[in-house]
This record gives sequence, C-alpha cells and structure tokens, in this order.
Amino acid sequence: MRTDSSPGTLPAREHLPAGDAGTPVLDVVIPVHNEEKDLRPCVLRLHEHLRRTFPYAFRITVADNASTDTTEQVAARLAAEIPEVTDFRLEQKGRGRALRTVWSASNAPILAYMDVDLSTDLNALLPLVAPLISGHSDLAIGSRLARSSRVVRGPKREFISRAYNLILRGSLQARFSDAQCGFKAIRRDVAQVLLPLVEDTGWFFDTEMLVLAERAGLRIHEVPVDWVDDPDSTVHIVRTATDDLKGVWRVGKALATGSLPLDRLGRPFGDDPRDRELTDVPTGLARQLVGFCVVGGLSTLFYLVLYSLFRQFSGSQIANALALLVSAVANTAANRRLTFGVRGRGGAVRHQAQGLVVFGIGLALTSGSLAALNAAGDHPAHSTELAVLIAANLAATVLRFLLFRAWVFPDRDEAGPAGSSTVTAGHTPSSPAHRTTAPYAPLPQRPAAHPQSYRTTDQTTEVRAGEAADGSWRDTTVRLQPVRPHDTDPGDPR
Repeated sequence: MRTDSSPGTLPAREHLPAGDAGTPVLDVVIPVHNEEKDLRPCVLRLHEHLRRTFPYAFRITVADNASTDTTEQVAARLAAEIPEVTDFRLEQKGRGRALRTVWSASNAPILAYMDVDLSTDLNALLPLVAPLISGHSDLAIGSRLARSSRVVRGPKREFISRAYNLILRGSLQARFSDAQCGFKAIRRDVAQVLLPLVEDTGWFFDTEMLVLAERAGLRIHEVPVDWVDDPDSTVHIVRTATDDLKGVWRVGKALATGSLPLDRLGRPFGDDPRDRELTDVPTGLARQLVGFCVVGGLSTLFYLVLYSLFRQFSGSQIANALALLVSAVANTAANRRLTFGVRGRGGAVRHQAQGLVVFGIGLALTSGSLAALNAAGDHPAHSTELAVLIAANLAATVLRFLLFRAWVFPDRDEAGPAGSSTVTAGHTPSSPAHRTTAPYAPLPQRPAAHPQSYRTTDQTTEVRAGEAADGSWRDTTVRLQPVRPHDTDPGDPR
C-alpha cells in the first residue's frame, strides 16, 4: 500500500462560473480492451447524447489499454472524424491504470468514465456531473442498488453485486451503495490529490478510490440509474471477484495499520462551516462538556464517599459541608487543568477563591435540600438523604459549569476591550493551508472544444492544462509517473 503523501490540499468547492474559457468542462473516459466491435457505436451514441443535452464543452477520450485487435485503429478513426473525440494508448492492461493516467493528464475540471457497453442509461450523465459542477460534491457515482433504480440483469450478477457490497459494508464500513457500477465522475482537483493514494490498476481501482474518499471525509453523490445487463460482457466474474476480495483485504489492512496518510485529506476544504469565523459561538464547548462531565462524575463519587465518612461522627449538615468543601477544592483544581486547559500556578489562588464562591452556591442548594427533607419528616433514612443530595448536586452541576465557563475560566481569546467576541472554530478560511484559489476558469461552451493529444514516454511527463483567452485559467502542471515494468498485471483477464 502506498504511503506517499498527496500532492497538496484541496481548494474550497466552488460552482464553476459560466463563460467561454476554451477548455472542455467534462472529459468522459471510455476504458477499452479488445472492444473493436462495440467501440464505434458507443462513441457515436455518447457523442450524440452530449451534443444534444450537455450545455458545456466536452471531450470523449478512448483509453485503449493494450488491445490486441483493431481497437486502436477504430479509436484513431473516431478521433480523426469527430473533433470532440481523442484517443489514448497504453501498452499495459488495467482499467484502473488507464483511468489514472488519462485523468491525471486531463485539463477538464470534471472527469468521468463509463463502460463501453453503455449499460447505464445516458440520461443519468447530467445528474451525475451536475453536483460536481455546482461545487456541492467531490465524487459522484451511479447506483444500481438505489431504491428508485431500474435494473435488468440475471440473478447471478444480482447476487454477486449485492454480496460484494455487503462485504464492503461489513469489512470496510463503506456507506455508498454500489461500488461496481461503471458510471462515475470526480472533480479534477480531488483526483489530483486522491489518485496518488490508490494502488490498484485493475477493476478494484474505483472501489479503492471510493473507500479512501469516504474515509477522508469527501462528499460522494449517488445517482439512481437505469441499467441493463450486457449478456456479451467479457468480464471474468470469478477472477474479478477474487481480485476484488484481495483488494478489500489489502485496503482494510492499510486502514487498520494507519499506513495511509488520509489525515492530509480529512478536512481539506475552506468551505467547511466548521472552518468559518463564527460570532457568539463558544469554542471547544463539546470537549469542555465531556471533560466537565468526567470530572463531575468522579467528584460526585468522591463527595459521597467523604459524606458517608463524615456522617459517622457528625450531623448531616456538618458532614455535607465538609464533604462539599474538600470535593469542591479538588473539583476546581481538576477542571482548571483537564477541562479548561489552564496550566501553571498563575491565577490558581484566584481560581480557587472563585471556586469557593461556586461551592457556596452548591452548598446552599444541597443544604436547602437537606433542610427541606428534615422538615418533611423526622430522622429520614440514609438512602433517602443520598438520593436528595444526588438530585441537588445534579442541579448544582449545571450552574457550576456555566459559572466556571463564563466567570472562573473564561475563554481568554474571547475577552476583548469592547466586550465583543469572535470565535474561530477550527481553521479560518484565510489560513493558507485551508484556502486556495479555485483553479477553474469560467465554464466553456460546447463549440470551444478542441481535440487533445496525449503522449507518454519512459520519463516523467508534464502535461500542461489549457489557458483561457483572457488569461483567467490558472496554468496547472500535472506530473505523470512513468509506467514501470513491475506495474504489469499478467493475471488481469480484462
């Protein structure tokens, strides 16, 4: 499992502005291996659909991974005939390898792929990429297992698909519904950061990508699809299932051992509401509540033990006062250090004095409760006294926390000369590590599409993105790693 770091943090999600920037918005990749029969009708049908329904410029990329028939020639003819079609050739097999290479080289802000058999109805394509264009989501997948999906396939494939997704849910805690549907899309900025962490080069590639994205906290949008099984599919079901199970084991092991640097993607966006400057919202409230409850529970037990000891040789009022005094001093010291994070001796005496005032309020509540109990009847049972004291302490606890937070241990960052307060939760959007300029130019319209050629060599290749006519497109360089001999997958049946 790769442990190299991702190439950088992700920028804030933004809706891609409309306009003409001279670069395709959508790049649909069709990975193929020995598909000379189905490739041409697939590309023609997809091109016609996009030309008729997609409002922005697009590109169709045929990613031929080591075909041995005439698939390469068919792809070349399509690229020569249709301006929006380009072809790409890899000399090694693997759907995942083809997708990673083409996606890494593409300059389109939205990257998608679909299987050559077009089992998925193309009417779901625009709903698939729309959340990515709007900036709402990071990845999008078609789901054949959604409640409103309409699927036609045999019981064997239905069983295998549902069993595989149950395995993912049980072993990797995956929450997405369909990992294997060949109909997915991703934002380019997300792909540039996420793909270096994905190791698989075959059919497990997109499952691994989804698991890592979900674990990293990225947003995955699911689209119900209409799907008709292709009876002539060349996928070897048994071998593919075996490879997928090996991939599940590998990814699960990597996640369990912490060898993946997913913390680099945990909260990458500046548009997270937790990263905004918030006014009048307490900082660290959840952590302080947990710490106060833990300290309070231990203090209550300590108080009850002391009360039971002091009650052996004194009356209830004296025992309550002594137990409350000792436990209050210990409670203040513990909350000072553990709950509110105050270290050192500075202000310790003042804090204890203020804590004694809070203790006095608690004493009044508990003593008043005991007085009321004694007035209600002579010689109440010891268990009754304890029950009344517990109830009174619960009421005093809420007041104690509020006084501790607002008076004894106020947030030093909130105290301003004018009494106003602005609290930053987490990282502010202005932080360089969490706010970067969005890399997208205005959305180009469809006539602006131009064919693009891909070339790879044995050395590291630099692929430069297109630049807008007005210079607004940020020129981004994506570095592609060469395909090495040990990356071959001789057992891949595809």
